[in-house]
Amino acid sequence: MKTNPGGALAPNEVVGRDRLIDKLWSILERQSLVLTAERRMGKTSIVKKMAAEPQSEMRVFFRDLEALRSPLEFVDCVFQDVRADLSGKERVMNRVREFMEQVGGLELKGLKLPKQVEPHWKTILTKTMEDLAEYQEGLLIFCWDEIPMMLDNIKREQSEAVAMEVLDTLRSLRQMIPGMRMVFTGSIGLHHVITRLKEKGYANAPTNDMLIEDVSPLAFEDACDLARGLLAGEGIWAKEGEALVRAIARSVDCFPYYIHHVVDALRWTKESRTVERVNEIVQANLCDDANRWDMAHYRERIDIYYADVEQTLALGILDELATTETSLSLRELLDRLNVQGAGLEPELVRKVVMLLRRDHYVVQQQDGSYEFKFSLIQRYWRMSRGL
Repeated sequence: MKTNPGGALAPNEVVGRDRLIDKLWSILERQSLVLTAERRMGKTSIVKKMAAEPQSEMRVFFRDLEALRSPLEFVDCVFQDVRADLSGKERVMNRVREFMEQVGGLELKGLKLPKQVEPHWKTILTKTMEDLAEYQEGLLIFCWDEIPMMLDNIKREQSEAVAMEVLDTLRSLRQMIPGMRMVFTGSIGLHHVITRLKEKGYANAPTNDMLIEDVSPLAFEDACDLARGLLAGEGIWAKEGEALVRAIARSVDCFPYYIHHVVDALRWTKESRTVERVNEIVQANLCDDANRWDMAHYRERIDIYYADVEQTLALGILDELATTETSLSLRELLDRLNVQGAGLEPELVRKVVMLLRRDHYVVQQQDGSYEFKFSLIQRYWRMSRGL
């Protein structure tokens, strides 16, 4: 196995996810899924592996939606996937053909849906799904990566109302076609998109029929297996052997992406491949001016997805948690932030803490106290903020 930091992994290179994938297949037998996780956790690699290795009597479609900016572009992607799957079938796409002839005498030819049908995107999407469901046996599973990004693009370039309509249409399709499932993934939390839509009057709960499943880092032994396999694949020998493997896994909180990076750095290092060298590599990347690990994202996204008053408070909360050796209760956070003196309401603190939890910065302990979810991000936060 070769290192591939940030690159697309082949299905057989996805390590330590078999148990999770088995669980996801089991869930999909009954309902659709929203996969949440911190960045670099491997959500996309997981769904790509599922699409490449589907269960029997399941047809899986995968699409990256990040670049799409309109409902018609989205419908066209779905249409092309379904059309390719139904090629050779008798009377393929019959419902879509009939509808397009009705609305404008248009014919299905070429590689894209014509611009003239844009006002009818919802009807075409529905009829496309109905055509597919008619000919397919078993479950139809659509894995849509970066769907929150697509919705955010639609909201910005068209309107909040159009983004709402897309969410409502997808929910309606899930209810209408019992044999269809959807899997939503994305680096932007879907909750941010929905929250902003609710601020504009959106009252629906578009994913309340879907199960939210968190993708955690690799189990420690699986992270060690990945590090061990990459070291062997790159022909890296180290005197410290297993101690080095365990240090790699532990130093990056078992994030598969960063394990690839550390081993790749060891491949090119002139120094001895030691536990100390691993720690030096991680430390150097936490304060890297070139931002090769894109750690700055953890600070930058607060400005993008949090309201102004939430931004200041989120930074204060994370600063406090970054510099304490123990977890802090809500009361301790309130005291440290001097909420009353700053004129902030305790309820706002609770709201922002919940956002930080949903964005995987913060985790709540069983005693109710809070701390950074990942020590790697805590270390970066402390260094980047000069705390």
